[in-house]
Amino acid sequence: MGVGSSVQRVDALDKVTGRSKYVEDMLPRDALHAKVLHSTIANGSVKSVDTSKAMTMEGVELVLTCFDVPKWTYTTAGHPKSLDLDHQDVKDKHILSQRIRFYGDDVAVVVADSPLHAQKALETIVVAYEIYPPLPTPKMAVGNHPIHETCQSNELARMDFSIRDNAVHYETAKFSAQGSIGGIEELKSVDFSVPPIHACHIEPNCCFAYMEGSKIVVVSCTQAPHTLRRNVAEALGMAVGHVRVIQPYMGGGFGNKQDTLYEPLVCLLSQKLGGKCVSLVLSREETFINSRTRHGMDIGSVYDVDEHGVLQNNAVRINANGGAYAAHSHAVAAYALSTRFQTYVAQGLQIGESSTAYTNLPPAAAVRGYGIPQIAFASECHMEDIAFSNGWDSVQLRKKNAMSKDFVDPFLHMGVTSYGLMECIDKGVQESGWYSKRKEYEAFNETSKRLKKGMGMAIFSYKTGVYPFSVETGSCRILLNEDGSGQIMVGATELGQGVDTVLVQMASEILTISQSKLCVVALRDTDITPHDCGAYGSRQTFVAGGAVKQTALLLRDKILGQGAIICGKKVEDLFLVGECVTDKEGVSITLEEISSHAQFINDGKEKTDHLTAESTYTSYACPFVFGASFVDLEVDVPLGKVKIKEIVAVQDSGTIINPKLAEAQVHGGVAMGIGYALGEQMLFDDQAKPLNNNLLDYKIPTSMDIPRIRSFFVETYEPSGPFGNKGLAEPPIIAQAPAIRNAILHATGVGMYRLPMNPQHLVEEFMKAGILGTEEDGDINV
Repeated sequence: MGVGSSVQRVDALDKVTGRSKYVEDMLPRDALHAKVLHSTIANGSVKSVDTSKAMTMEGVELVLTCFDVPKWTYTTAGHPKSLDLDHQDVKDKHILSQRIRFYGDDVAVVVADSPLHAQKALETIVVAYEIYPPLPTPKMAVGNHPIHETCQSNELARMDFSIRDNAVHYETAKFSAQGSIGGIEELKSVDFSVPPIHACHIEPNCCFAYMEGSKIVVVSCTQAPHTLRRNVAEALGMAVGHVRVIQPYMGGGFGNKQDTLYEPLVCLLSQKLGGKCVSLVLSREETFINSRTRHGMDIGSVYDVDEHGVLQNNAVRINANGGAYAAHSHAVAAYALSTRFQTYVAQGLQIGESSTAYTNLPPAAAVRGYGIPQIAFASECHMEDIAFSNGWDSVQLRKKNAMSKDFVDPFLHMGVTSYGLMECIDKGVQESGWYSKRKEYEAFNETSKRLKKGMGMAIFSYKTGVYPFSVETGSCRILLNEDGSGQIMVGATELGQGVDTVLVQMASEILTISQSKLCVVALRDTDITPHDCGAYGSRQTFVAGGAVKQTALLLRDKILGQGAIICGKKVEDLFLVGECVTDKEGVSITLEEISSHAQFINDGKEKTDHLTAESTYTSYACPFVFGASFVDLEVDVPLGKVKIKEIVAVQDSGTIINPKLAEAQVHGGVAMGIGYALGEQMLFDDQAKPLNNNLLDYKIPTSMDIPRIRSFFVETYEPSGPFGNKGLAEPPIIAQAPAIRNAILHATGVGMYRLPMNPQHLVEEFMKAGILGTEEDGDINV
């Protein structure tokens, strides 16, 4: 079975039996252990560090402070290298920080023979700070005391534009601070707010490094091994070829592990200790603060519709909280902004503003969806408000204004090449029982005060990959062994999503080799595996799959050529079927015979040939993914408690390569979306100190919180995809929060404009709306 079959994952047995090796499983027994001293202020500078006692503690091998590391800066972003100097990632990070920019910044490090000894020594270090007032929000930070000397305003970047005649004009937009648009003063913005959150992958961020001769080897749970290699080389002032990155199995990433984190530090420590192995495993508390978060955003939205519900003018303003370091810079906010103007298309003026600010919160970067969950919350909630306030059909309003199959993106100048949005909406309406349940619940809510029932929906669009903003390239090598089995080597990162399995399916489809005889080399190693930009943008099956298909076709041609030599036939008369090269008369020779002959022929006439192929694939497409989500829920008004009964998620991801894996991706995305909607938020006190950086106080859904999820796919054929496929992994999260919010609106008549919609926030809004009173009011008791 090849493409389109729900085959078993190639890593399934290793993972369920515990044989799979993660970073910590590969740590040598004699490795040294590093612990980092984090700042206890959010904004300021280190005046002195007293390490005298730490250096005398038991087991301590080395202590370094922010005064002992290289003074040049480097980038931590997980992006491919840009040859355009104006679009290269911001270099603003030191290996350890003298200038403190968030609570938990890295001040010093201790290396010892055990984690316990390292921690004990760490606790003896005394730091003297010069303290500045914390600036945790863009509103507080922009125009205030600079967090980075190279950015005096604290506004890291911004992008303003208007769209006229399907062309983008980069200029100072006319969207005023009060929310009016283009001189139409009566149109005010609806303001939305979403908090920073964490990906909460099960495996904490971790890495270790050691030296082999002049080469530094770093083993890391990274989503982008080749990019990490470049960033480490830059941080250490080394040649890229002297850095080797190994990435084993990963326990999830969701974008958080795309960036370079502590790999430069452990490499530097190993160098200082004569090449000894040094490891650094973050605690759960450190993982929350010292990795990457999803951007918190304040979003002002303007939708202007006529009396027929047709969108006339569209404006949006995004203020993104970038945190203490640039990481992905303004890319997330800019990506969110451009997506605003593809999902719904206005007939008239379209204006966008976006700003990303340095603040004294933990750095923000990539998390599943890359800014689209934030903007979709604002856009879909606002669209629902319009339908609700006018008594219009939510479904029809969206259909009337959503992008069509004739849409051409004004930013990318690319059209829609596969389109299933309307079918996704129709499928969701049918499967959710949308109209009958809406009518039933409205009748129920008329007589029920405490319990309210609602149905909500939201749609989305999403681009596959990142072309043309960054290069989309990936390489593959496939080797045919002498027994007819094959080995596939790719740099594409398997982080739990199942990419290795679908790549095997693709190779099997072309080479007709049984999947049981094909092996993806699980350990990504930059010295061995071909280059790939990394796991992000839902690009792996799309781009790495393109590389596998292209390489498999090259190898197929080599196999047929070798078969022609052996059989004395013309290549054009041969074809591959069932692990054999066959001619039209049915005469066949097995792949084992062909490969063995090619490798070991010794007749003094023919040259040996180890049958292998390698190629680099470049994608010049960025196809749109579409979908819709429908939520059926109940709200206990006095408690502010939401119980989701069912979510119907429908997605157009082109041709589905492995239905069961695709379904698993949707279920995972929906579950993350529920957490984003109802519970997740990173909390900080007035000094920007984290308050809930642990899995007890930070509320993610458990198995008890996940409702019935029914996923459906509208299969279209995407011509730019290797087998008609396009992005799948990230989009399922996008529509969940607004769909849940819109169901709460339908149930209670109360709109929510900030996340999470937890009991506290819901009760506050219910009381403001007057649907929840006190016992004295004779209404529903709190």
